Amino acid sequence: MTGAAECHELLLRLAGRLGDRELWRLRDWLAGGSLDAVARALPLTLLRERVGITPSEFRLINGSLLPAGADSERLNAVSWVDEISDVDYTFSTESPDWVSMGDSVAVVLMAILRGRPDVVEARSTWRRDRTGAGAATRVVLVTTTGDSARLTGELQRVLRALGTYEPAVEVLPEGLEPPVYHRAALAASESLVAKGHLVPS
Repeated sequence: MTGAAECHELLLRLAGRLGDRELWRLRDWLAGGSLDAVARALPLTLLRERVGITPSEFRLINGSLLPAGADSERLNAVSWVDEISDVDYTFSTESPDWVSMGDSVAVVLMAILRGRPDVVEARSTWRRDRTGAGAATRVVLVTTTGDSARLTGELQRVLRALGTYEPAVEVLPEGLEPPVYHRAALAASESLVAKGHLVPS
């Protein structure tokens, strides 16, 4: 696994623990080939947001961020957790009222993803804080056989162009066991692109 692929998996595992604002920026840098920028920024972000890392996440950091110039002292200051067993969100296929007037974002995403042989599955769900505070956030979930980091960056840029300034895009490499956050999201998701329409017949 390359450093970029390990870094992408690391950022997947931090979903639901780091905010959308931090994640989309880090993923955008990674998609653009700036692994060194992620290596410099992520340790500070983890410390600032008080996000702990698991042993498996630390192994991904060792494989991707340290060789790219991450500050080892800052990483050593990040707290540890044994495992991630729960998320602070609920997920639902029930969309907000405004979407019932027409979901132009879903239409654009369907047009972009249809016919791409590297896209295995595309789904979406709506995420809400467990407290019920704040607006619902669309989470796009894609499984791919291709370059996960690049596809994440592409979909994020599309969503930002459509007005979603902190896009929640989760692109999972085929064969990866989904982390807890993604298992919960997938369990309450629906197909974004009709089955059989992703790859041209």
